[in-house]
Amino acid sequence: MDFFTQVFDNHILWISIFACFLAQFIKIFTGKERVVDFSRIFMSGGMPSSHSSFVTSLSTAVGICNGFDSVEFAICVVFALIVMYDASGVRRAVGKQAAILNKIVEDLQNKKHIEHETLKELVGHTPKEVILGAILGIVVGVLMA
Repeated sequence: MDFFTQVFDNHILWISIFACFLAQFIKIFTGKERVVDFSRIFMSGGMPSSHSSFVTSLSTAVGICNGFDSVEFAICVVFALIVMYDASGVRRAVGKQAAILNKIVEDLQNKKHIEHETLKELVGHTPKEVILGAILGIVVGVLMA
C-alpha cells in the first residue's frame, strides 16, 4: 500500500500529467478546421504537442525541486530532448508516409483494384507544435512546482 501512497503523493508526477492533459485539452480548439472537435482530445499529433508539454513540465519541476545542476534534471532534459526530437522527426515522417500511402490506396480504390482502410496521418508534430508544447510544459512546471 505504501507504493500507491507514494505514487499518489508524487507532486512532480501530477504536474507532468496535468501538463499533458492540458495540452490534449487545448487541441480541442486548435484543429485545422477551426471548429471545436472533442475527439481530438484522444488523438496524437496536433497543436500543442502533449509529448513536449509532458516532458518539459517534468524537467522544469525536477529542476525547481532538485536544482538545475542536479543529475535528475540532466536525465529529464536528455529524455525530453529525445522525446521532442522523435515527435518532430520520426513520428512526423511516419505521418507524411501515411499521407502518401493513403493517396496510393485512394487511387487504387478508384480503379477497384484493392480495398484498404486509410492510415492515420496526424502522428507527429511540426517543430512549431513541439516548441509550443514545450513552452506550455515549462509554464505549467514553473507555476505548479
